[in-house]
Amino acid sequence: MTFSSRTKNDLARVIPRNRCCQLAELIALVRLDGIIILDQNKRITLHLHMENAAVARKAVKLLKVLFNLPLSVSVQRKKRLKKNNVYLIRVPAGDSYQEFYNMMGIRMLNNKVVIDWPAVSQNNGCCSRAYLRGAFLGGGSISDPGGTYHLELITKDHTHAQVIYSMMQKLGLEPKLGRRKNWFVIYLKDSDQIVSFLSLVGAHRALLDFENTRIMKDMRNQVNRLVNCETANLNKTVNAGVRQEENIRFLISKIGYEKLPLKLREVARLRLEYPEASLRELGELLSPPLTKSAVNHRLRRLEKMAEELR
Repeated sequence: MTFSSRTKNDLARVIPRNRCCQLAELIALVRLDGIIILDQNKRITLHLHMENAAVARKAVKLLKVLFNLPLSVSVQRKKRLKKNNVYLIRVPAGDSYQEFYNMMGIRMLNNKVVIDWPAVSQNNGCCSRAYLRGAFLGGGSISDPGGTYHLELITKDHTHAQVIYSMMQKLGLEPKLGRRKNWFVIYLKDSDQIVSFLSLVGAHRALLDFENTRIMKDMRNQVNRLVNCETANLNKTVNAGVRQEENIRFLISKIGYEKLPLKLREVARLRLEYPEASLRELGELLSPPLTKSAVNHRLRRLEKMAEELR
């Protein structure tokens, strides 16, 4: 099961206490997963298509709690790609369902379907959080935190995308709005922003999993950086030592060890004896000990003398 599916399963267990929040979440689900079909008598029928069983169960529960409607639920299997199950919830036409369609703003006018989606109250923020939860359940996804950080909500309605974008901004998030083919995408790529979103919509178990994975990922990256840095420093030290040893041997072969300046002889001897030692280690072997900078200065003088002779 993907991290996105686990997150949706987590959110599907969250049932708002207030009726206004329940309605806000249901509106988001209907708006993203609903398809309006006219039957033979030109009456409105709503179909909800969902690929996650837990989300489908939640939609049925919200419809039962809010409107106490008899519903038709069936399971179909995709014929292409992954061949997953698709859960179809059917809200038929009829007088007993009229309250539901009125609340959703769905009606017939001059033999055409007209939809005036109800506005969601944003006064106290609870309905906004419920709406975003429904939007994520209906059209959202989140990548595994072990890879890149990415959370998105998609819709084919530009107006709806603006509603979601504005709602996220009012809750303190900083989403981006883009377009992918026929879809409008509202997304977050910053890990702290994704954590805030999960907290706002109530995905607490997914949030803990996300944080644990993020901590392990950050620690692994930090260890890798330290190892790479140490490896680079070690290679640099070894390469410098080999170069210095070659220059010193060249000098001795040309002018002899005794012809080297007195202050440079001991450093030259120690470099030949300890070719892989660092400058600090060489400085500690001298008597009296020298600083890293002083050892480096003397080795540079030896290298310069070798270059002049060449």
